[in-house]
Amino acid sequence: MDAVIETKKVNLTKADFESDQMVKWCPGCGDHAILRSVENVFPALGYKKESYVVVSGIGCSSRFPYYMNTYGMHGIHGRAAALATGIKLANPKLSVWMISGDGDSMAIGGNHFIHLARRNPDINVLMFNNKIYGLTKGQYSPTTPKGSKTKTSPQGSFEPPFNPGELVIGARGKFFARVVDTNPKMMTEVFFEAAKFRGASIVEILANCVIFNNKIHGLITSRETKEDNQIYLKANEKMIFGKDRNKGLILRDRGIEVVTIGENGITEKDISVHHPFEVDPGVHIMLCEMRPPDYPSALGVIRAVQTETFEELVWESVAHEKKTSPLKSVDDLMRTGNTWTID
Repeated sequence: MDAVIETKKVNLTKADFESDQMVKWCPGCGDHAILRSVENVFPALGYKKESYVVVSGIGCSSRFPYYMNTYGMHGIHGRAAALATGIKLANPKLSVWMISGDGDSMAIGGNHFIHLARRNPDINVLMFNNKIYGLTKGQYSPTTPKGSKTKTSPQGSFEPPFNPGELVIGARGKFFARVVDTNPKMMTEVFFEAAKFRGASIVEILANCVIFNNKIHGLITSRETKEDNQIYLKANEKMIFGKDRNKGLILRDRGIEVVTIGENGITEKDISVHHPFEVDPGVHIMLCEMRPPDYPSALGVIRAVQTETFEELVWESVAHEKKTSPLKSVDDLMRTGNTWTID
């Protein structure tokens, strides 16, 4: 089956994808900025409006299909990955977007999530990670930091949290990126890269829940500290960051090291280059593991390894069977093997 998504000659705009539904997220919620960024990306891709499908599970993030003027489906908790995979498999010409939260994907939907990453269907996954269950009013989630006091962990959570990037790459995922909800330009750029990638592109969005987990990403996103605590990675460019652009990452035998340009003989030439296309996941996993205050949080496209997609392999198998099987109809099937006649 031809899996090329059709384009449309008439230019679409952001307004073409804006829903007439009232957006019911809390004022100050990071989801508003994510919605606007997606509305910017869709017309830029050049696909027909009828080619888009937005699928979600349960949670604040999963209201997304109502707020996009596209085809969409609101599924049950944790099952968006199964729905999205089925839609893409049935019609590879669709641009399928799965919207989920850290609870929806990492907890009840964990099994579906890791197998989506492993199978590599051409689906774009946006996972809103506010490190809390927001819709159900503040219970700790699989990404909540250890020691956090919530409604279900009054003495502090004693469970080690998931790192979504490690989970995706450990499940043999081919594309992983991370962005922050406070930077719409970054989100738009990365969402566009994710959409153009043929395969399961999974983007973790560090989102703020202003009510139940306010400023959980503050060290990475606040105006005062973000320059020294985040690094925006770009393919084939030096991994440099910092308020004065004088810090960088160097790959050593023992791992990644943060250095300061101009100290201990370090020059810009010594700074390592980011290679998201490398098949070996070792460095990509190390980048996913970095976190303040010892390291900056890695943002941007961390891993992007192109390979065959799930739906391509399935439809190739179907085509092979059609070509080689002696059975051409249901009647052929019914008349094979042991048959008998009842008088």
